[in-house]
Amino acid sequence: MEEQLTANLVHSTLWEEADSVGITIAKGFEWDTIPVIETAWKQNKIVCVPKCFPQDRKLTFYQLKSYDQLEVVFNNLLEPKPDETREVAKAAIDLLIVPGLLFDKNGYRVGFGGGYYDRFLMDYPNETASLLHKSQLTETIPTEEFDLPVKHLITQDGIDKL
Repeated sequence: MEEQLTANLVHSTLWEEADSVGITIAKGFEWDTIPVIETAWKQNKIVCVPKCFPQDRKLTFYQLKSYDQLEVVFNNLLEPKPDETREVAKAAIDLLIVPGLLFDKNGYRVGFGGGYYDRFLMDYPNETASLLHKSQLTETIPTEEFDLPVKHLITQDGIDKL
C-alpha cells in the first residue's frame, strides 16, 4: 500500500516538475515518508523538512541532506537541527506534502491540531498534495474560515486534482 502511494507520487507530473519537496518525517502511525525522501535525494531534489515553533505556532522548513541533521523533540517528533541545516524560504518549496488524518473530496483535512500547516499554507504559492488511503477520505468534513485545502489527493488509486 505505502509502496503504491509513493509510486503514484514519484511518477506524477507534480513530482517531476518539482526541484524541491517539503515533507515531514513521519511518526510510526503515519504513512512512511522515508521512501519519498530517499527518492528525492536520489533524483537530486532538495528535501525540506519542517521544524515546529510552538511559541509562535509556526513551521519553518530546513533543507535536509542527511538523517544525522535530525533530532528528537517534543512528542517524539524528528525535526531538523537549525544550526546544522539551511532554512528554506516558503516560496522556494515547489511541492509541499501536507500530512493529515482525514480528508474530504475538496482537499480539506483534519490535521494533528495546532493549525501549523493552515498558517503555513496561508501565503504558500506552490503545489500541495497529501498522501492518504481511500479509507481516510470522506465526503465532507467541517471547516472553519482559516482551513485551507490541498490541491491534490494521492491515494493508492492515483492522484485527484482538486
